[in-house]
Amino acid sequence: MRDFHLPGRSEVLAENGMVATSHPLAAQAALDVLKRGGTAMDAAICGAVLLGICEPQMTGLGGDCFVLWSRPGETRIRAMNGSGRAPAAASAEAMRAEGHAAMPLNDARSVTIPTAVDAFCQLSESDGRLGLDALLAPAIHYAESGVPVAPRVAFDWPACAEILQGPALRHYLPEGQPPKVGARFALPAQAEALRAIAREGRDGFYRGPVSEDMVRGLNDAGGWHSEADFAAARADLVEPISGHYGGVDLVEHPPNGQGATAILMLNILAQFDLAAMDPFGAERAHIEAEAAKLAYDARNRFLADPDHCTRLDHMLSPETAKGLAALIDPARAMASPTATSEAVHRDTVYICAVDRDGMAVSLIYSIFHGFGSGIASDRYGILFQNRGAGFSLTPGHANELAPGKRPMHTIIPAMLKEDGRVSAVFGVMGGAYQPNGHARVLSNLRTYGLGLQEALDAPRSFFDDGALTVERGYSDEVRAALAEKGHAVEIPDKPIGGAQAIEIRADGVLVGASDPRKDGCALGY
Repeated sequence: MRDFHLPGRSEVLAENGMVATSHPLAAQAALDVLKRGGTAMDAAICGAVLLGICEPQMTGLGGDCFVLWSRPGETRIRAMNGSGRAPAAASAEAMRAEGHAAMPLNDARSVTIPTAVDAFCQLSESDGRLGLDALLAPAIHYAESGVPVAPRVAFDWPACAEILQGPALRHYLPEGQPPKVGARFALPAQAEALRAIAREGRDGFYRGPVSEDMVRGLNDAGGWHSEADFAAARADLVEPISGHYGGVDLVEHPPNGQGATAILMLNILAQFDLAAMDPFGAERAHIEAEAAKLAYDARNRFLADPDHCTRLDHMLSPETAKGLAALIDPARAMASPTATSEAVHRDTVYICAVDRDGMAVSLIYSIFHGFGSGIASDRYGILFQNRGAGFSLTPGHANELAPGKRPMHTIIPAMLKEDGRVSAVFGVMGGAYQPNGHARVLSNLRTYGLGLQEALDAPRSFFDDGALTVERGYSDEVRAALAEKGHAVEIPDKPIGGAQAIEIRADGVLVGASDPRKDGCALGY
């Protein structure tokens, strides 16, 4: 139990339904759907689409999604890959000929075909009750009337807005500068696109005026896209993957998502006596950072479009984890995980909901970097993701850019199974941090016995781009000890990640938690 003398928040408990997400309006709209008899899938879709209005720097109709869910009375977890493919005209050779060693971030050629809308349409039909018109109504309302800008959104906006270009400037900087906290932000043109989807389903987005506007906007910005690319967009049902840690099964989305990275990282951490370490001390942060280096190195080598990913079994093997764990020096940070691990590898916005019938949904929906590619369509203001930046331009790499191929993705939803039943749904936002975040949250819960909200509140660290970023929640003594081990320690400007979670207790009580690093909340009834 938390110390009530200190700032914090309590977990939310309810019995009939629960949602948790990063903005209060989206949480409330999703909860209203549950109260009206909608399923957890209905609630997740409703809240996710509204997040594109409330947090436009994070997600939107021009993005992708991954979904895990379980149906009432079933122990099976299902998965849908709602990530987009490269256009038919995409060419790695052309990018290399221009001198690119890596895919550029803010270039129309790094825009894959947005596929979240197709996933939402399929899932509404297969696992919803209320219909798209009802689910999109809150987003249509707020797109027209506007939303007061929340504190974390206002914090993110200035830095993200630097990449906006062309029509995106008109839609996302309507006053010529980032909005302040409480300023009203609206996307009235996008309400028309949402109405087309509500009226016509996927054809309202992938064919006709909305599609024509998107293709024209991308081509004007130098893209390779065609209306045929959009018409062909399809989300696919896939089989999830899983690993075991601390008495529970962690269920992740398969490649081209990076869920295997979280499983590998936990398998590495399981080789150490974490329970003997201070949960907020330097020793645990060091071992976690070294495990992340090795797991992310494996991710970059192997994860790709599922049709091109051939080393997944190797990544998930306990023997691989043991070999990598043996490379970790408890006293010293490794300089190059790629060189160190070569011998082992010789043979890559979130909402959760639970309804009164027991359906559980873990859904993540994103445009990748802040404001995605920075490119938006002219008429409807649909902002495009830059997921194609996740492709490699290395000839022969499993993740090399190619026509119709899906890139390695950072977004990953998660679920936990215990004693054969789904016991929790959770996700950790934050780009590359997400696998590390899954490992951190699960080890907080199972190794250190923290409560659900405590596990999200706890300070975080993350090795990224040559530096170990350590939140201010850690003490100066911990930062100094990490520096002595050879880490280049930095305090990040922004908090690391943002998580949401719902525990499904065996007695039927639902426990919700929401990360204070975001504006959101958990709500139940």
